[in-house]
Amino acid sequence: MAEKNVGPAEPGAAVAASIKGDDLTHVNEQGRARMVDVGAKPRTARRAVAAGFVRMAPSTVELVRTGGAKKGDVLGVAQVAGIMAAKRCWELVPMCHQVALTGVDVRFSVEAGGVAVEAECRCTGETGVEMEALTAVSVAGLTIYDMLKAHQRDMVIEEVRLLEKSGGASGDFHLTGGQSLCHVMRPRVATVEAVCVSERKGTRKHPVDEIELVPGRGVAGDAHAGNWHRQVSLLPAEAVDTMRDMLPELAPGDFAENILTRGLDLKALPVGTVLSAGTAELVVTQIGKTCHNDCEISRLTGKCVMPREGIFCVVTRGGVVRAGDQVKVMTGDVPSGDVSSSEGGAR
Repeated sequence: MAEKNVGPAEPGAAVAASIKGDDLTHVNEQGRARMVDVGAKPRTARRAVAAGFVRMAPSTVELVRTGGAKKGDVLGVAQVAGIMAAKRCWELVPMCHQVALTGVDVRFSVEAGGVAVEAECRCTGETGVEMEALTAVSVAGLTIYDMLKAHQRDMVIEEVRLLEKSGGASGDFHLTGGQSLCHVMRPRVATVEAVCVSERKGTRKHPVDEIELVPGRGVAGDAHAGNWHRQVSLLPAEAVDTMRDMLPELAPGDFAENILTRGLDLKALPVGTVLSAGTAELVVTQIGKTCHNDCEISRLTGKCVMPREGIFCVVTRGGVVRAGDQVKVMTGDVPSGDVSSSEGGAR
């Protein structure tokens, strides 16, 4: 009797064989995707809340606050886009059911480092609305990007997540902490773009490979080191970007900053905030400053971003900081409003 030639088993069969019970209800007996039959499920009231964050430069945030974006009302358009996306989720995500939504709400909070987005979806039906809420947040974030991309191309849509859901046999879900996006999603980390020193006060600093921070003194070898309250200066790179139309050749250190960062609105950090920078630790002592009369940048352009955007710290734990390291907020809250300078009018 001739031996029957048996071909290799289909890959999906091995996947299906490894699935026990209802672990993956979206997979059929062949290991391929299917749309689940929810017809036998009871109709219950269901709700889901999702959130996300669109991280952007302070100047871009200001366009949202003031309505100065070229395309018009950023949040108004994003709100409509989010609601429409929730209603059309079933056309975007292949295995989602068409849900008869009874309510969709898309909310925003303009924060120090960007725009927080939160979407709430409700229905009475056989399946939940988590995907509708997540889709609403995602498309609202994409719309914010589209409305502002002419001003800034490196915005980041991040931390899209489900905050809570209720209704259905699987029970309720609440993200650990139970806080809404506006309380948990503010950016708390910046990346160091450059570290700089200068040998004389009142001059531009120059980039170096690394700086050593000395407790109670500041940056080793820097003219501003000493036993005073402005031992280390930090400046967001986003503020420097706003000056490049006038001075395209601007380089790290030109505003006399020791540490140039990106990703955090430094001026929104309250005095007393503890920061880690590389292996060192800093405490914020001053927001902004009065520009020196002999400031070189001020003479060239008529303005300087350090008085409005820079912050100053003392060193409480020594260490080394290099480009690529992180600056992390260790204590204190990042408020959405402005923080007044300790030198009146300096901001």
